[in-house]
Amino acid sequence: MHKNCLVTLFVLSAFLGNAQIKPFSLFTDNMVLQRETEVPVWGTAKDCKTVTIEFNGQKKEAPVVDGKWLIKLSPMKANATSLDMRFSGDKNQLVLHNVAVGEVWLAGGQSNMERQLGLRRGQKPILNWEAEAAAADYAAIREFALPHNNNVKVPVTSINAQWKVCTPKNVIDFSAVGYFFAKQLHEKFKVPVGIIHSSWGGTPVEKWISKELLQSNPEFVSIVEKYKEAITTFPSSLAAYNASKDSLNLKWIADSAVAITTKKPIPAKPLAPIDPQRSGDCGGLYKNMIELLIPYAIKGVIWYQGESNISNAPLYAKLFPAMINAWRSKWGIEFPFLFVQLAPFKNNTPELRETQLYTALQTPKTAMVVTLDCGDTTDIHPANKKPVGERLALAARVVAYGEKSLEYSGPIYESFKIKTNQIEISFTHVGQGLSTQDGDTLTGFTISSDGKDFIPATAQIKKNKVVVSSASIKKPIAVRYAFIKSAFGNLFNKDGLPASPFRTDSPFVKN
Repeated sequence: MHKNCLVTLFVLSAFLGNAQIKPFSLFTDNMVLQRETEVPVWGTAKDCKTVTIEFNGQKKEAPVVDGKWLIKLSPMKANATSLDMRFSGDKNQLVLHNVAVGEVWLAGGQSNMERQLGLRRGQKPILNWEAEAAAADYAAIREFALPHNNNVKVPVTSINAQWKVCTPKNVIDFSAVGYFFAKQLHEKFKVPVGIIHSSWGGTPVEKWISKELLQSNPEFVSIVEKYKEAITTFPSSLAAYNASKDSLNLKWIADSAVAITTKKPIPAKPLAPIDPQRSGDCGGLYKNMIELLIPYAIKGVIWYQGESNISNAPLYAKLFPAMINAWRSKWGIEFPFLFVQLAPFKNNTPELRETQLYTALQTPKTAMVVTLDCGDTTDIHPANKKPVGERLALAARVVAYGEKSLEYSGPIYESFKIKTNQIEISFTHVGQGLSTQDGDTLTGFTISSDGKDFIPATAQIKKNKVVVSSASIKKPIAVRYAFIKSAFGNLFNKDGLPASPFRTDSPFVKN
């Protein structure tokens, strides 16, 4: 492997100097190609009329048009061995080594997807990360991690990254959720698994939607208008900051000294305004970190995001499915889209979780992973990432790979009936039956007689339904489960999967 890499680097250096054939930067040593589908391979070429690819028994040729070329490889079976891909032009050749054919998934979102398996400053260690890393010797698992790029002022034509093989050394930089997901799929199907990792902490969903889509939708156009206004006012805002920077800093130092003396939080340091065109706003991250990937053949997407949209759940309810549908449209495939519902945390609103639930219910070929039992109410970055990746893989086995006999979701609220002084709740995804898993009394349920004030309720499982009541309420009209920021509850199915938070008075459904 080491010798092959040196040879590749030598050939690649010579090739770049000659500037003949240049595959797009997604195509490197160690890459994984999607099995059982047509595989586009593309790039640029200088002073060439045609480009030929030889790979896995195939030999394909395409013309060079305006300096660009695209070749589509025929569908291939998965392989567990390393392959070479040879590119030939009019005067030179290039060889990529250790190429695999298997399953390719795009992993995206914000910090909880971005979080690597290894240590990260300011965050708790991932549970059992050292043992997981030590055992992560999987030649057939690889990751391609896109570097952060939010500057739309400079057109992006390539990605400065390489596919990396999963080793104990490399895996500490892999997305933790992505790794646990890939490991499960690899162990189940015994095929190579590639993760294209494109995420960025603290990013709202609108940064991952194209500017063109945002401005074409009347419900989203205000996002574009605010962006345009920010671009217009940025020079004056920057000038005003620069003019008062010294006085602002002096005031901050004085205020900080007072805060320390009075044992209060130190105020935020004044910072220069950010150039909107260097922030990824209004589709900037889509342009620089998603659009570049198209049309690389993928099986589907795993997604963990939403914390940065908690202030406007109704808008997220429209933006999120719009993003899913737009990505599918751009790829030309209705690929599976699997995502994580926000974990319990003091700032994560139940309304945002609710929009995620109904996105899953209303959007074809999606699934949502519930994390009610593996969150941290005091930390927005839960350390228990393994169940998240494994549940995404379980959902993939059903939604993407057709294992219909598997139960991949915890109980999902379906309907309710008022029976005198009780409310009976019905669910889908009861699997082998409803359970508290630990045998304890059901928790997390509240009940109301007016739809405004909710009080703790008694809840019991009866014939795979949950009957909810309270001795102090004679005529209940609504029930909620785990419908608070720091959500809690112990309703599971016997397949070991937690129920999603819900409310029977949801604006998204009619009973």
